[in-house]
Amino acid sequence: MKAILGKKIGMSQIISEAGHRVPVTVLEAGPCLVTNLRNEQKNGYTAIQIGFGEVKEKHVSKAYKANFDKNKLPLRKVLREIRVSSEEKYELGQEIKADIFNVGDRVDVQGTSIGKGFAGGMKKWHWRGGPGSHGSNFHRRIGSVGASSFPSRTWPGHHMPGRMGNKKITVLNLEVIRVDAAKNLILVKGAVPGGSDNLVFIRKALKYVAPTRKAQAAAKQSDDKKNPIKNKKK
Repeated sequence: MKAILGKKIGMSQIISEAGHRVPVTVLEAGPCLVTNLRNEQKNGYTAIQIGFGEVKEKHVSKAYKANFDKNKLPLRKVLREIRVSSEEKYELGQEIKADIFNVGDRVDVQGTSIGKGFAGGMKKWHWRGGPGSHGSNFHRRIGSVGASSFPSRTWPGHHMPGRMGNKKITVLNLEVIRVDAAKNLILVKGAVPGGSDNLVFIRKALKYVAPTRKAQAAAKQSDDKKNPIKNKKK
């Protein structure tokens, strides 16, 4: 499976060939180093371990450093295992770069959303709230969370105030708009969870179904209607 570790640089926008403004997220993808190999005979499954980001020796434990010393590899800050098929061949020390993806590919991007601390129900769950007039005594409170006679307890799974954000989120089927292999950059259409410099995991989309020719023709026809000036020039 094609996958790579990276970090979010920020958001920008580009103008497509059709003349549309496209919001994009700039991701620094790799380079990642293959730091370990897993196989069926020894581990019961086939996978590779990749490392991303430089780290000083004084910031890692001896146990963490032992694996790199054993394989005579430079230290990496973040490690991640990726399941691969037995037909895919990788070697220790091999570099994985942004050019494993091409323009038009669909990818899933996983990151950690921005933490917003403790939040009330109206902010976290978009509650409407109570009357705004004086004397209602019910403005931004959570209200009833369980009847007193039955069940005499709070219903499980009830939406309550609490910590907001700081969760692992995966955005599916983002389109790769541009790839700059020289600078290890990938531009994907749309937003990616997390703030700038946040770690992200980019993989080939697992649930994407390519559109049929009929759907592609309909999309092209719709684009032609939106760009009458461009079509007139042709």
